[in-house]
Amino acid sequence: MQPDSRLAIVLASVLALVALPAQADSTMPAYGGMAQNLVHLDNGMIVQGSDVETPDGYTSGFRLIAGFTPPHLPHLDLGAEFSYRESDDVPVSLADGQQLLDTTSLGGSLVAGVRLGPLGLYAKSGLAEWQGDPVGGGDQLREGGGTARVQGFGARLQLRHLVSRLEFEEIDAPAMNHLNLLTASLHFPF
Repeated sequence: MQPDSRLAIVLASVLALVALPAQADSTMPAYGGMAQNLVHLDNGMIVQGSDVETPDGYTSGFRLIAGFTPPHLPHLDLGAEFSYRESDDVPVSLADGQQLLDTTSLGGSLVAGVRLGPLGLYAKSGLAEWQGDPVGGGDQLREGGGTARVQGFGARLQLRHLVSRLEFEEIDAPAMNHLNLLTASLHFPF
């Protein structure tokens, strides 16, 4: 088990312990974190979206997630996530050595989560297609690309109007390490 995985498990456990005494009942999906839905259809489908931007400034993009709760399983949430990310001048290590790439990735994941009162736990798994174009015009630079597995898990805690999220997402491709995310957020709508 990786040290990063241990830290994420410990943080999810702490969130679970904090959530047990809370009595907020949430209808927000386990993977949801936005205060407002983009679309809420009559059949129960909810579509949410958010911008993606990394603190180092390399990457920007967006994520859309659509999901529903099966009528006979009110604490289970199922969904699908689509993500688009574009990165500029990212230093990556390819088989030939180190170089700068402008990368674009499209990903899709299936998401499943459970709601335990105010606490929601979820996991996702999918694939991402990526393409990297070299920055500069040297002969030794080459394009990179491929398909990689996406995996992640997270927790959402809602206490009255305050919604907090913790999520870890990994793309299993060495050239896409800059897209591995550990995010935490607090939402307080007013």
